[in-house]
Amino acid sequence: MNDLEKMRAGRWLHAVTPEIGAALLRAEELCFRLNQLPPSRREEREAIIRQLFARVGEAPCLHSPFHCDFGTQISVGDHFVGNFHLTILDEAPVTIGNHVYIGPNVGIYTVHHALLADQRNEGIMQSLPVEIHDNVWIGGNVVILRGVTIGEGAVIGAGSVVTHDIPPRVIAAGNPCRVLRPLTEADRIAASEID
Repeated sequence: MNDLEKMRAGRWLHAVTPEIGAALLRAEELCFRLNQLPPSRREEREAIIRQLFARVGEAPCLHSPFHCDFGTQISVGDHFVGNFHLTILDEAPVTIGNHVYIGPNVGIYTVHHALLADQRNEGIMQSLPVEIHDNVWIGGNVVILRGVTIGEGAVIGAGSVVTHDIPPRVIAAGNPCRVLRPLTEADRIAASEID
C-alpha cells in the first residue's frame, strides 16, 4: 500500500513524503490555472475541474478562488454549485451529490493532525471521508469536519461548524452544528409570492 492509499484508507501516517508532495503540487498548479481564468471562459474552466476532480456531473459551477489539496478525492454530482473561496482538504474522499449549493467561504476538512506538537511537526495525520447528499444547501462560512455525512435535502445555516452527521431534510446550525427542526411543507414559498 503506497502513501496515498494509506491516507485514503484513514490510517495514521507521516504525510511528508515525495509521493504526497507531488500530488499536492499537481492540485495546486491546477487550482492556480483555474483561478486565473475569467468566468467567461466556462469551457476551459470546466475542463480543468474535470482534470482536477475524480468525478464531475453535468453543469458544474465553481467560482474562483477555489482551493483543494489533491482534487482526485473529490466527486461532485450534477448541477453542483461551489461559491467563492471554497476550500476542500481532500486527504480522504469528499463526495458531493446532485443539486448541492455551497455558499462562500466554506471549508471541508477531511484531515486531522496529531495533537502533540512533536508528532504534528513530523507531519503525522489521519483523514476520514465527508459525504454531502443530494439537494443540500450549505450556507456561507460553514466548516465541515472529517467523518461527517450530511443527509439529503438538509440546510446548514451560515457560520456553522459541522462536527457530526446531520440527518436528511432538516435545518441545522450552530457551533457545534445541531438540528433546529425538520423541513416541512410550511417552508414552501407560495407561488403567489414568487415573481
